[in-house]
Order: sequence, then C-alpha cells, then structure tokens
Amino acid sequence: MTDKLTHVNAKGEAHMVDVGGKRETDRTAIAHGSIKMARETLEAIENGNAPKGDVLATARIAGIMGAKKTSELVPLCHPLMLTKISVDITPDHDLPGYQITATVGLNGKTGVEMEALTAVSVTCLTIYDMAKALDKSMVISNICLLEKRGGKSGTWKREDKNASHQC
Repeated sequence: MTDKLTHVNAKGEAHMVDVGGKRETDRTAIAHGSIKMARETLEAIENGNAPKGDVLATARIAGIMGAKKTSELVPLCHPLMLTKISVDITPDHDLPGYQITATVGLNGKTGVEMEALTAVSVTCLTIYDMAKALDKSMVISNICLLEKRGGKSGTWKREDKNASHQC
C-alpha cells in the first residue's frame, strides 16, 4: 500500500492523476465475475429460448463496449486506446449460471484494471437485463481482479482464487 493518495491534491480535492511522465508499457488486466440464476433460466439461454434474443452475444458486445467507455462511467479514469478486449462467458451448471472473464490490454501509461472490471460488470448486467423476464432473482457476484501485468508495479495475481476462477 502507498501512503500517498494519488487522486487527491494537496488541498484534498479529487483530480485526475498526471501520467504524462510515465513510460509506456504493455499492460493487461483480467477480471472475473459470475451470475447465478434458476436452472430453467440457464437452460432457456443455452437453448436460445430467451424472450429478448441471443443473450450471450448481446452480453459479450455490451461488455466490450463497457470496457471502451469506462472513463465515461468511472470518475478520474483516463480515456484509453485499448488494443485488446475479450469477454468469455462460460456456462456453469453447478452454480447454475455463468462465469464471466474479461481480458483487457494496451500499450500505454496507465493500467486497465478498471476497464476489465467494467467489462465483467456490464456483461453480467446485460445477461440480467436480457433474462429478467424469466428470472428476477438472478444474483451478480464475485466481481474481482484476477491478474494485472505491466507498469511500474509489474505483475500481480490473486492468490485466493479456486479452480473455477471465482473470487
């Protein structure tokens, strides 16, 4: 942990961090989340029978768009020229529901953790929106950063994740 708050100036006012003097490095962040639902809801989505159409394709695109718009959603985030965004949505019949993993990358002066976390969050929210007519009791949970690479602090990996990559 650092003693200095980077998003607060000497007067205690919020400001955007100046990354102008930092060197560009390859940076990657991987985030994870899950959405739990009724088994019947999972089956309807898997069989293509959700009332609003293709839930997973829509959610994947929404997650990608969410990552690209993170600076518009989260105050003090820098607008970034992302070079990689992937959103993987995996059915989990034991949950039942879906495990979502987003990987975001760029070559730049600041990290992409917020973009990966936003991609996962928006993907989960879109699955909820697309399937809420079937199941309003869905639960979005376990949204966390699994790994980040690059920058001054180097690589960080979550140590407490289990085999299914849940947080």
